[in-house]
Amino acid sequence: MSTTIWGNRPDERALVDACLSGQRTAQAKLYDQYSQAMYNVCLRMVTLPEEAEDLLQESFVDVFSHLQSYRHESTLGAWIKRIVINRCINRLKSRKLQLIELSPNHEPILEKEDAFDFDDEDLRVIKIKKAITQLPEGYRTVLSLYLFEGYDHAEIGEILNISEETSKSQYSRAKVKLKELVVQLK
Repeated sequence: MSTTIWGNRPDERALVDACLSGQRTAQAKLYDQYSQAMYNVCLRMVTLPEEAEDLLQESFVDVFSHLQSYRHESTLGAWIKRIVINRCINRLKSRKLQLIELSPNHEPILEKEDAFDFDDEDLRVIKIKKAITQLPEGYRTVLSLYLFEGYDHAEIGEILNISEETSKSQYSRAKVKLKELVVQLK
């Protein structure tokens, strides 16, 4: 019984080494292992399936072009995800992502107790996904980076070249708008 060098639970180092040595089966395995999750990241960021597919392909060109720089300091998936997110952000910036910088004396939107219950059984995943695609691009980007990708507002501010307060405000406004959109979809 023969197993590949990466077996059922891929040894990342062996998989990376095999890819770097030009083994096409290893490269296909790496792509197959991460492409669907990374496509989902792209789709959340840009919403158009065709554009998400393009970004996915461009991201994997970057992955394979820079694989020798992967230092195993984080998981391979996290390293790839960072490349994908950077690609998406660059695309959004090239489209002149519109975020509204707030004045220093701006009052933040306070969340009401009943503002948006993400656990409400009446809200279905499909409705929420559809509503997210209808958010303005700036709201959707901040919401995706914070809620789905796990960045904090300081990191989002740095990534998008906005203040931390603007990131918080965009996130808060995105949640309010998302609730409105989900209610309209009922």
